[in-house]
Amino acid sequence: MPRLEIAADGFRLDDRPFRIISGGLHYFRVHPEQWADRLHKARLLGLNTVETYVPWNLHAPRRGEFHVGAGLDLPRFLDLAAAEGLHVLLRPGPYICAEWDGGGLPSWLLADEDIELRSRDPRYLKAVDDYLESLLATVGPYLSTRGGPVIAVQLENEYGAYGDDSGYLSDLAELLRQHGADVPLFTCDQPSDLERGGLDGVLRTVNLGSRVEAGLAALRRQQPEGPLMCSEFWIGWFDRWGGTHVTRSAEDAAADLDRLLAAGASVNLYMFHGGTNFGLTNGANDKGTYRPTVTSYDYDAPLDESGDPGPKYAAFREVIARYAPVPDEPVPAPAPKLAPAVAELTACASLMEQAERIGGTAVRADHPVTMEELGQSSGFILYETTLPEAGRTVLRVGHVRDRAQVFVDGQPIGVLERENHEHALTFLVPRPGARLAVLVENQGRVNYGRAMHDRKGLLGAVTAGGLTLGDWYSRPLPLNDPSAPSFTPLDPAEPPVGPAFHRGHVDIARPADGFIALDGWTKGHVWINGFALGRYWSRGPQTTLYVPAPVLRPGRNEITVLELHGSTTRTVELRGTPDLGPVED
Repeated sequence: MPRLEIAADGFRLDDRPFRIISGGLHYFRVHPEQWADRLHKARLLGLNTVETYVPWNLHAPRRGEFHVGAGLDLPRFLDLAAAEGLHVLLRPGPYICAEWDGGGLPSWLLADEDIELRSRDPRYLKAVDDYLESLLATVGPYLSTRGGPVIAVQLENEYGAYGDDSGYLSDLAELLRQHGADVPLFTCDQPSDLERGGLDGVLRTVNLGSRVEAGLAALRRQQPEGPLMCSEFWIGWFDRWGGTHVTRSAEDAAADLDRLLAAGASVNLYMFHGGTNFGLTNGANDKGTYRPTVTSYDYDAPLDESGDPGPKYAAFREVIARYAPVPDEPVPAPAPKLAPAVAELTACASLMEQAERIGGTAVRADHPVTMEELGQSSGFILYETTLPEAGRTVLRVGHVRDRAQVFVDGQPIGVLERENHEHALTFLVPRPGARLAVLVENQGRVNYGRAMHDRKGLLGAVTAGGLTLGDWYSRPLPLNDPSAPSFTPLDPAEPPVGPAFHRGHVDIARPADGFIALDGWTKGHVWINGFALGRYWSRGPQTTLYVPAPVLRPGRNEITVLELHGSTTRTVELRGTPDLGPVED
């Protein structure tokens, strides 16, 4: 593969002028059996490059580990990109934002209470050093200097929105070079952050969604010569629970794409194909109020969540064709979709009653232990202790991270939500020594800004009636195995009290992409054949979850739903169309 050079008048590839026309495609948000399809559609759009982040926290779920396989088989993704004739922009972070849990930083970093993320803190840099060593050992053969498709590597990510320590960026650049990243490095920042987020000797690029001329002018002020590049051209946006589905018209986005290309700039569409925050991987934002991101990462992109071309695909293809060759092939047709099918969930299992079976060993301490101290990345923690006095009391918690369901002697008595800044709950204690249980859900770690030092669980003192509660049992419930509960037939006359797993089956003649609708259910998680589809919540905006075709099999398919509250139905429906919610006016 040819090598990328940064010249005074722009990019050069094999000593010829070159313009990067790229699109974001995160391998970790797409089922691996669908990577080839998405990459092929990228080439047909007219892209010559794809961009992907690398989520450190997925590859290294525990300190000292680095996994590459199955849905994390980055080398295979790079091989498929090369086979399609596409170059790759690799964005390894270590911080990636991406509306991804913790911005891609591993939760185990937060076990050190006073660690400073994205800084020269020696503990942080040592962990980054180990990560980059493992990553570059894996992807080194895929750098263009060694015949691979990776033509450039990003240094950090929008650092100017977080800090201004050029020494930190210099340390990262040195680590990348030490571990073999001998292709061009680049930084990316929003226009107002370009000065703080850049590093001398490293190409600066700009991120924007509009005001193209002003953004490129800001880049030129910081970088008088060299390539103009927009590393994130925001053509859509992400959604949050309780909001609306955000869209952007194809005409408006195409007009700004035309302005970028007419100015001679290179571009990376963010996103070309968004994909899905499968499982428990979504991030959150907190600018005074905590806002978790939804499961879908459709992003109103040219390829929708199920990989079908949308209005932006044809509009962008037309614009790109004015400036670069576009394959003389038709726009790909939508893929087949599932026929409607209803599954009745006839078996159930109480989460609270089976906590010992489905969770880890409870840790006893005089205070609630955080998720990071338990060595847990995501899921829930079940906290238990006793209440010393009977009568009306007020339960107060220092900080709830992020949503706590409170039970006394097994009966639900209320919910405390971080999003609503709730810290206290009043209730009646039936007897001295009553059992207090608090089920805390990690709804996604903050992925942007200073609030990303986001530890989960019950933080600070917990009091009842003004007395500090001690002798806590903190049990990790990571929900890694939906087959762990022991199921019994559901008795409609006596539905389970509190959070419960529900299981059923559906027969499918021909597996195809589809969506599962949870009308009548309140909040929880869904698995199909053991594959974690993600979170659902009746507050919306999205009311369906994407089901990739490779997850299904001909014949019998198993569906498991963890419902945290209660439902008015025993069924779920598989459909051929999504519902991502109402859009903004």
